[in-house]
Amino acid sequence: MREVLVVANRTLGGAKLLDAVRERAASGDVRFRLVVPKTDPSAGLVVYDEAVREAAQVRVDLALALVSEEGIQGTGEVGDADPFLATLDAIAVRRPSEIILSTYPAVHSGWLRRDLVERIENASGLPVEHIVTDLDEEGLPFQVTLVIASKTSSGEELLAHLRTKAAHEGRHLFIAVVPLQDGLGTAPREARARLARMLDRLSAAGLLSSGMIGDPDPYTATINALELFRVDDVVISTLPHERSGWLRANLIERVRHATSARVEHVEVDEEATATAAPAA
Repeated sequence: MREVLVVANRTLGGAKLLDAVRERAASGDVRFRLVVPKTDPSAGLVVYDEAVREAAQVRVDLALALVSEEGIQGTGEVGDADPFLATLDAIAVRRPSEIILSTYPAVHSGWLRRDLVERIENASGLPVEHIVTDLDEEGLPFQVTLVIASKTSSGEELLAHLRTKAAHEGRHLFIAVVPLQDGLGTAPREARARLARMLDRLSAAGLLSSGMIGDPDPYTATINALELFRVDDVVISTLPHERSGWLRANLIERVRHATSARVEHVEVDEEATATAAPAA
């Protein structure tokens, strides 16, 4: 069986790249290995060292889930921050028969400014198909919603809202961000548990999703995610106003002023959230 190595980061999900994968899958007897190099955001906003790696893993998870829906099987990994080293590492382990490399157009691509295509061809001796994707012009063939939630992450109102979006707005991917709860020694463990419950519920509802842990400040967590991912809209889930520190800090208005993406607010009843989490 042939193996095709796919190397992409922010252009992952572009229509031309998906078409190239579909074309090879149609020939049969082929498997795919995806490598997403972890790349620092241009604004340098990420506080936690793991945030960039987690963002790359989110891309891996969503890409594999997306093609799996079409019956295309693949595996994936987060690679070295240097895309050349990430590609050579994967070649050494997987020994693919060819490489698909997806980048922005030359004027926007740091990878191309480093002559990545030619360096990979020369170092590997393998055929490399270079796919140029201009997401500003082409967009993505699905909607991407960023979901920010913590205590309400398993709330029934939030799940119902996301299901409705997927039903009425076409093919959808959801990226969940659960901010750490500042000041608690158990914060990372609790945030991971909340994220896992949330993703389990989304998966059970048939929604394609992945997620990561965010900065303790929900505004910073949201802005970081908007820098790391290309999204169409943002859903922020909170407790009712009188119980929500996020609302007292004017989180919704601050995010709306910071992005051109549509921002939606979902209030979740605390009692429903408390009963939904153990059930999930």
